[in-house]
Amino acid sequence: MSKEIELKLALPKAALTALRRHRLLQSAEKLGNAVTLINTYYDTASLTLRDRKVALRTRKQGRKWLQTVKCAAVSSGGLSSRPEWEKDFLGAFDFTDVTDGPTAALLDEVADSLVPIFTTNFRRDTYRLNPDSGVEVLLMIDNGKVEANERTADICEVELELVSGKPDDLLALACELATDIPLMPADRSKAERGYRLFNDVPESPVRAAKSAIRPDQSPIDAFKALASECLSQWQANALAAVSEDEPEYVHQMRVALRRLRSLVKLFAPALPDEFVQTWAALLRDTASEMGDARDFDVFLEEVLDPVTPAPMLSETLTNGLRERVLAERARARAEARDRLTHSDQGLRMLRFARALHAMQSNALDASADLTAFALLQMDGLKKRARKRFALAQGPDPDHIHELRVALKQLRYGSEFFLPLFDADAMKPFMAFMRRAQEQLGYLNDVEIARGRMLGWLEASPELSPAAHFVIGWHAPRCLKIRRRILLEVEPMLWGKAAWKRPRKQSKPKD
Repeated sequence: MSKEIELKLALPKAALTALRRHRLLQSAEKLGNAVTLINTYYDTASLTLRDRKVALRTRKQGRKWLQTVKCAAVSSGGLSSRPEWEKDFLGAFDFTDVTDGPTAALLDEVADSLVPIFTTNFRRDTYRLNPDSGVEVLLMIDNGKVEANERTADICEVELELVSGKPDDLLALACELATDIPLMPADRSKAERGYRLFNDVPESPVRAAKSAIRPDQSPIDAFKALASECLSQWQANALAAVSEDEPEYVHQMRVALRRLRSLVKLFAPALPDEFVQTWAALLRDTASEMGDARDFDVFLEEVLDPVTPAPMLSETLTNGLRERVLAERARARAEARDRLTHSDQGLRMLRFARALHAMQSNALDASADLTAFALLQMDGLKKRARKRFALAQGPDPDHIHELRVALKQLRYGSEFFLPLFDADAMKPFMAFMRRAQEQLGYLNDVEIARGRMLGWLEASPELSPAAHFVIGWHAPRCLKIRRRILLEVEPMLWGKAAWKRPRKQSKPKD
């Protein structure tokens, strides 16, 4: 058995030439000519192997055939590690070399039921790089297709495989390449893509995963687990947003970045100061770069579309305003796509993954009680929200926005720490927080749209009737929601905290 440690990176086909001309590849050893690799993946008709996270394939490389078995990979930031068994394929499967007992037993059990499920067919260029003393990395450029049930999808990716050295050496090399080339870490394997194609599962925006931290983890270990999930959500949505027009990809990408930024602040007392300062700023800036694209989607769908001038006014009253919003949205989407295809996007992901991988626990962190840490941080978020609530009693809409942000951080903290708390006590609190965020989100959306409309009037005074009509149409609802949400939030902030240890989890002894 070998232990495969690799880093998978996606790139647009248009960047292949620039990659091959990169200084690192120009000085590397090219291992022969490009080869065509035809891989057939096998499983049972009910996809037993996929369900058990085992991949079985045969590969034709020239005249040679190989059989490969792989188990589930632990992947973060595109960096994955998994056990692999490879041997010559002589026309019949042979699993005698599979040293993991449960995997070998599973393969033997289904051996007579295996059928081809999908194929991958791609050209591979391989280079040997020695970026530092004692470090050897194979860089493979794969360009081709995955095919299943007469459906196809493109493959265009780079795999960095560690021959000798440390996993950080892969991330360091990827960061150097991504400085010049639009590379983006990709956690999804060719096998995963093949199965999705076989089942005709369409791409869809990736939402935040449920927290899976444990009370026995240290704060740094919990942070790394949560941050890895946020990073995966960021990566997946950013990668899809490059080619998909569905605005929800950009929205979920920004959700991932906001959650990640909140997570850094939440765990700041346990993290290195330099890490917190660097990434609090970079994550804020990265989310802001996509802000216009999301704002104009919301402007159109939540602010403009519900407004109905008829029957009292002409149905065409808002046409000019709609045209302006559509034009601004098209511009913002183009700018967002340019940002996503720039090398900065993938580089930030890789740098974050590298910083996360390098972060080590210490004796103080290891001795800390994670639940006690969580309770302390949640109390701090609640105190901050109380201060924002007091300011929100005035007429300034910025103070309502600040309250919304404080409550959102309280919600994110609740979601991150949820496995540590009494679930029954948290359910009504979480439900309330979701409703509150929806209401406060509406107020924020209308306020942003109002500011944009008023800002256009000096250069485009003809938009004034429509802009003021839209603002007036939303005003009564905004006033009603603002009054109601402040009344509902007050007892939640000053009442007994919902977060507490579950009954079976006792406090650690002194």
